[in-house]
Amino acid sequence: MKPLERKRGVAVRRATEADLAVVTELRLALLREHASDVIYGRVRPNVTATARRLYLAQLGSRDEVTFLAQRGSQISGILRCVHSRGYPLLLPPEYGYVSSVYVIPEARRSGVLTSLLRQAEKWCRDRGLTEMRLHSGSDNALSNATWDALGFAVVEHLRMRPLKPEE
Repeated sequence: MKPLERKRGVAVRRATEADLAVVTELRLALLREHASDVIYGRVRPNVTATARRLYLAQLGSRDEVTFLAQRGSQISGILRCVHSRGYPLLLPPEYGYVSSVYVIPEARRSGVLTSLLRQAEKWCRDRGLTEMRLHSGSDNALSNATWDALGFAVVEHLRMRPLKPEE
């Protein structure tokens, strides 16, 4: 498949079902990198098989896209974007939800994320969307600084409270 964009030596293209193995590899690498996170660190025992089924369905969805970035011959990053429905009482009625963003460590700070995000923005605009949202871990200073630099502002906090079994 022809790359959609080539900037700073980074080619970005839409992932297909033929890319399932690399999509699974990169997205599971993201989870492993956040193994100490209170939410993302709780990986199920059958994660690989479940991930393959989930990612295959996502790759076939018409309401989302997964982009892969390549530098030279190596796939170096991934970004998923979903055409999401907003809350019925609030604007905008729909937005682009960015998730599963991962750049392999040796390709970081080389334009991979910016190239992936640029394609996600184009995909959102082509669908008439006017806003992008994402969740990011609160304890990762570098990630937070990166998203800030890319124009994403913190607008809410996700809180969690485990429920104890009744006695």
